[in-house]
Amino acid sequence: MAKDSDPADERKTPRSEASRPLSTLVSLSMLHQARQAARDYGGIGRMWRRPYAAARPRAASAVAPVWITTYPAAIITPEGKSVLGMLGDPTLWQALSSIGIRAIHTGPTKRAGGYLDGRYTPTIDGNFDRIGFDTDPAFGTREEFVNISMMAAAHNAVVIDDVIPSHTGKGPDFHLACMRHEDYPGLYHMVEIAPEDWELLPEVPEGRQSVNLAPETVDLLAEKDYIAGQLQRVIFFEPGVKETDWSATPPITGVDGEVRRWVYLHYFKEGQPSLNWLDPSFAAQQMITGDALHSLDQLGARGLRLDANGFLGIEKSEDGSVWSESHPLSVVGNNLLGGIVRKAGGFTFQELNLTVDDIAAMSGGGADLSYDFITRPAYHHALVSGDTEFLRMMLRMVHEYGIDPASLIHAMQNHDELTLELVHFWTLHANDMFNLGGQTWQGRTLRGHIRETMYEGISGPDTPYNLRFVTNGVACTTASLIAAALGYTDIRDLTAEQVATIKKTHLLLVMYNAFQPGVFALSGWDLVGALPLEPEQVAHLMQDGDTRWIARGAYDLTDAVPEATHSAEGLPRAEALYGPITAQLQDPDSFASQLKKLLAVRDAYDIAASEQVDIPDVQAPGLLVMVHDLPDRRGLQVTALNFGQVPVDETVVLDMPRSGPVFDMIAETVEGEVAEDGLLRLELDPLQGRVLRVAYPLPA
Repeated sequence: MAKDSDPADERKTPRSEASRPLSTLVSLSMLHQARQAARDYGGIGRMWRRPYAAARPRAASAVAPVWITTYPAAIITPEGKSVLGMLGDPTLWQALSSIGIRAIHTGPTKRAGGYLDGRYTPTIDGNFDRIGFDTDPAFGTREEFVNISMMAAAHNAVVIDDVIPSHTGKGPDFHLACMRHEDYPGLYHMVEIAPEDWELLPEVPEGRQSVNLAPETVDLLAEKDYIAGQLQRVIFFEPGVKETDWSATPPITGVDGEVRRWVYLHYFKEGQPSLNWLDPSFAAQQMITGDALHSLDQLGARGLRLDANGFLGIEKSEDGSVWSESHPLSVVGNNLLGGIVRKAGGFTFQELNLTVDDIAAMSGGGADLSYDFITRPAYHHALVSGDTEFLRMMLRMVHEYGIDPASLIHAMQNHDELTLELVHFWTLHANDMFNLGGQTWQGRTLRGHIRETMYEGISGPDTPYNLRFVTNGVACTTASLIAAALGYTDIRDLTAEQVATIKKTHLLLVMYNAFQPGVFALSGWDLVGALPLEPEQVAHLMQDGDTRWIARGAYDLTDAVPEATHSAEGLPRAEALYGPITAQLQDPDSFASQLKKLLAVRDAYDIAASEQVDIPDVQAPGLLVMVHDLPDRRGLQVTALNFGQVPVDETVVLDMPRSGPVFDMIAETVEGEVAEDGLLRLELDPLQGRVLRVAYPLPA
C-alpha cells in the first residue's frame, strides 16, 4: 500500500528509535559485549581439549536423560522470592531429584523485548526476543541463576539455557543497525530503501516502530531487487497483523546525519528482526557465540537450546522463488554453534520443526540432540484416532533417514502449541506418495487428512477449551488434549473417574516418550496436570492472535503459595488436576509417584542408552510395539502401548531366534517365555502400557 506523503517531508522530521547517546547504545549492545568477552578465549588450551566436529547425542543424553522444562513467566513465587530463586529452591530440587529428573531447562531468562527512549520495553514473545546478556530483572538476578546451576549439580543434574541464533528483539543492536553504526547493519537481513522508492512503503503510524508489508509491496520490492521476496511460508500468519515476513521502519537518522528507511526480515513476529548469517562482517556469528559462552561460563549452564535454528539462510532462486528452508547455511551455522559449545564443554539441542531431511542433515555436526518433531504429532494422532499406523510410519521414517532415536528429545507439553504443521509432507515431500490405511496419498493430501482428524478431534465445537493457533496447530495442555481425545466436553466439571482416566492416559504418553532411547522431557504443566486458561483470562495477550497463552497458565510445583491466583509475571493460575508434586509424592497412586516408578525402571535398565531395533507390524489398530536392545546384553526391552479404548490380545513376532524368559519390568514379575519362533503374546487393557524385558538365552 503506497503512502500519500512526500518522502522529502518525512526527511524533515525523522523519528528517533532510541533517543540515547551512541556510547550508551553501544555499551548495552550484545555485539559489543560479545566482542569484549571473546578476548578471554584466545590462546588458551581449554578450547582444544574436547572433540567438537561431530554431534555427540549419546554423551549428552547420558549427562541429562530426563528433563523438566519450565516456563519462567508461569512460575508462582512467594512474596519476596523471584522466579529464579524459586527454581533454585532446595524443596523443589529434593522433589525433582526424587522423581528422577536430571536436568532443568529454565526457558529464556535473559533480557528480552525492546529498548526505546532510554527504557526497556516488555517482551512480545515470552523472552524469545533477546536484547541483552544480562538476566531479566523480572525473573531475578544473575546470582540466582548461578545458584540454580549449583543446586542442580548437588542433585546430580544440570541446567539448560537458551540461545536464539535466528533473531533478536528491537534492542540496542537493532537500533544501532538502523542508525548505520559501524557494521551493525550486517547483523540483520535489512535493506536501505532509496528515498525515491519510499512511495512504495506504507506509512508507519505514530507510536509504532515498523509496519508489516503487504504481499504486493514485497513483490514490488523484490522486482526492484531490494529483497528476496515472499518466503516459502509465513509463520504466525494473521490477516491484518502479519501477512508477510517483511516490515518497514519509519525514517531514521543515522550516525552520519543521513535519514533512511529500512525494510527488514522477521521469520516470526515484527519485533523479532532476523539475523544475517552470511554478511561479510560475520557480526551475527560473533554475537550469538558470545551469548552461548556467556551462558556456559558465566551462568553455569551445561546445555543450550538452539531455538529456531533452522532459519539462518535465505536467497532468491533462479526461478524467482525464495529459498528460506532446507538451506545449507542453516547447516553451516549450526555446525559452528554446536562445535563451539562442545569445545567449551557443553551440549546443544535444536527445536527444529522442519522436514525429516533437514533434521537429519543438521544433526551430523550441529546440535547434539533434536526435539522429536518427527513422532510428536504422530503420537498425538494415535491417541486421538486410536490408530497407531501413522505413528509407526513416522517411527520407521526416523530410521530410514539414518537418525538415531537416542539423538531425539521425546517430549510432552512445552511452551508452544501442539504442532500440526507436518512440514515434511507440506514442503519438500508434498508430491511424494505415501501409504496409509490401505490407501496411497500424496504428501500434501496426507497432511490435510491428518490435520483434519486432529482439528476435529481436539479443537472442534465439542471441545471449545482447546483453541487453534493460527495455521500451526492447537493451543492446549497435555491434560486437555487427553480430555478431548476421550470425548470430555466439559473440563471445568470433571468427575473423579474422568480425572483418573486422564491420569492413566497421561502416564501412557509418558511411557511412549520415556521407554525409548534418548532424552525424556516433560513440563511443569505436565507434573501438576494443568488445564488451559479461559481465553478471557489472557485476552490482552492474545490480541495478535497468539492463542498459545491459554496453555501457559501459572503453576506452583511445591505448594509454596497455595492462595496465589497469578504468577509473578501476572499469568492466571491454571487449574491443576494433580496438584503440587510435593503433595503428590506422599500419595503412591498420584501422577508424580507413578512417574517416579516408571523413571526408576528406565534408569535401572539404562533404556536411554538402548538401541531401537524394531517397530513390528501389528493387527490391533491401537497397538504400538517398540523393541530395544538394552546395553551390556541385558536383553530385549519391549514397550507395548495400547492407544485405543478397547482391549488388545495379540501375538507379535520378535526378531529373536531362540526362546527366552519374559519379565514385566514395572510389576517385577516373570511373564513366561518368548516362543522358539519369537512369538510374544501381549494382553493390554484400554489405554494401558506394558514394559517387558526378554532375557537373552544363556549360551548352550
